[in-house]
Amino acid sequence: MGISCRVPRSPPSLVWDPPLTQRRNIHINDNVLHSAYETGVQKVVSCLSTCIFPDKTTYPIDETMIHNGPPHSSNFGYSYAKRMIDIQNRGYFEQHGCRFTAVIPTNVFGPHDNFNIEDGHVLPGLIHKVYLAKQNGSALTVWGTGKPRRQFIYSLDLARLFLWVLREYDEVEPIILSVGEEDEVSIREAAEAIVDAMDFRGELLFDTTKADGQFKKTASNAKLRRYLPGFQFTPFRQAVKETCAWFSTNYANARK
Repeated sequence: MGISCRVPRSPPSLVWDPPLTQRRNIHINDNVLHSAYETGVQKVVSCLSTCIFPDKTTYPIDETMIHNGPPHSSNFGYSYAKRMIDIQNRGYFEQHGCRFTAVIPTNVFGPHDNFNIEDGHVLPGLIHKVYLAKQNGSALTVWGTGKPRRQFIYSLDLARLFLWVLREYDEVEPIILSVGEEDEVSIREAAEAIVDAMDFRGELLFDTTKADGQFKKTASNAKLRRYLPGFQFTPFRQAVKETCAWFSTNYANARK
């Protein structure tokens, strides 16, 4: 499986370096894929991200649209580096017949996630914030308006799909691994699901002085559904409840 490096959001005293992020990831991609080719690895499944898609696009996005325009300016270095995995996969297949492919998950969450509030992803970061607000008896403040929408996929569902891709998916072209468009939720709805799961009784506030980021990145899972029409995703609120329970039980040792 391909790996990646995302430089975390830096504290105010440091400067985030997109070229460094891009260079590190390009080196990782090249080392992993070329080493796999040299040692005769039969298949490599790399993991891309929905942030690689063009910033200016139509929705839902699908696998054919990756290279249709520049990504969002906030993560262009990381995005272009990840796009290059798709280019390399095609090149290794055309020249050497290598079965290298890539998956594109939407927002992943679940047990053993990175729950760091500053540089974790949105859902595990919110889980940690709710946990602390409940412990401290304080209000919960969510950055932004809560209006942006995201598709969240439970890590245990994603693991099952990764195994299917490794064993059964023979295309070199990437495939989006995601719940359907109808399962997209707003950040407010996600926060409310966590509040309910953790039985938080305090006030829920939204700090509208903070940026919302990209409003939506709605992805189509039509290709996945053509292959696996009967795949059952864990319902969002059930997955949130299981993740919150894991975090609360393992708080001392969780990544945070």
